[in-house]
Amino acid sequence: MNDFWTTVIQRLRGCCTAFIWSGFIAFAGLAGAADDESQLPVESQLIAKARVLHSQILTFDAHADIEIPGKPSMYVGADGLSKVTTQKMQKGDLDAVAMAVAVGPLPRNEKGFAEARRIADEKLAAALALSQSADHAIQLVKSSNALVTSAGNGQRALILSLQNALIFGDDVAVVDHFYSQGVRIFALTHMGHNEFADSSRPLFNAETGMREAPSEHGGLSAKGLAAVERVNELGAVIDISQLSTEAALQVIRLSRAPVIASHSNARALTNVSRNLSDTEIKALARRGGVIHVAPFAGYLFDSQNAEIDAGIRALRRKAGIDEDYLYPFELYWEIDDASVKTEFLAGVRGLLGPISLDTMLDHIDHIVALVGSDYVGIGTDFNHGSGIPGYVDASDSMNVTLGLLRRGYSESDISKVWGGNFLRVWREAERIGSSELPH
Repeated sequence: MNDFWTTVIQRLRGCCTAFIWSGFIAFAGLAGAADDESQLPVESQLIAKARVLHSQILTFDAHADIEIPGKPSMYVGADGLSKVTTQKMQKGDLDAVAMAVAVGPLPRNEKGFAEARRIADEKLAAALALSQSADHAIQLVKSSNALVTSAGNGQRALILSLQNALIFGDDVAVVDHFYSQGVRIFALTHMGHNEFADSSRPLFNAETGMREAPSEHGGLSAKGLAAVERVNELGAVIDISQLSTEAALQVIRLSRAPVIASHSNARALTNVSRNLSDTEIKALARRGGVIHVAPFAGYLFDSQNAEIDAGIRALRRKAGIDEDYLYPFELYWEIDDASVKTEFLAGVRGLLGPISLDTMLDHIDHIVALVGSDYVGIGTDFNHGSGIPGYVDASDSMNVTLGLLRRGYSESDISKVWGGNFLRVWREAERIGSSELPH
């Protein structure tokens, strides 16, 4: 975040900062040292500093899935609720979250397109209802200025994103419909190729025992190229998470505005197909984009460990699914027996090693060492399998700030990572879009 907007948010929140500081001191039983921070133990000073900093900066999660109230889900928290409820956001002082109108793979025909649209409309309605609830606990924001104002007022904010152009069927014009409904971040793929782009995770067909070809369009199709152009014209943000490497590099090159990866980790540390290679990260940074790192064990494990790889393959064979994998948990949905499915998921998670918030921070360190702190952010993928010790849900958000401080990151760098970098990208996308409007 640039210095101007950091100052704005800090001034708007200034009335709360002294209260947060003094409250923390009292809670820690250190009231006698309240007038002299230097008397606090080093770790207590760091925690106090993290709490104050976290309350002052814009904190933004670039990707979480939408939970439909009343529908069973294996991805929610232990309380049975979304990992990004407004209460959890308030507890973790998370200002804003991008909630994804997302669908998984479906047949690429009229019936499949119609079902994808039905699911998308249902998720969109759920997110809009959340923002329109009587308690006004969270508000939908549709511009970068609205996000800054919301954060400065201490209000929780929701940004709508969309994942998987299968929702569009084969009609580029549907981009405009979802933009009109408030969507401001667009990702073209999820699992499987569609009419617009190639995915980093080609679908496996259990009936034939084969996967889709690694590339169908050579990156983007003609419709994909048109979609990138239209998102630029609208002033929205393009998201390259889940795209094939070829498609991602093509989007980065062709987009007139910087783009983001909303929930992708570093492939150099964890070699799974939906993480970004160093080549992609460098290309993203050269164009001013941002890669948002997720606390997802399947994107964080030590993929160089031969014992872990052998164990994953053995569990996959035992569960009756394809031994080869693009990420460890892949194809669990192909397992019909619920007990076998549960055993497989638990077994894989147990194999992945002692993964924690520090493991996620290692990925941030790698990206910062590669391209600098201006090009990395946080995108949790909560409600779709994410959550690790130290960062289980939105209520743990302050732990990220504390962890970054412990690793020597400056307050300015932490402000960029938590929301400033995304805000910069969104402002530039809006500027590009406004330049396309008739004068």
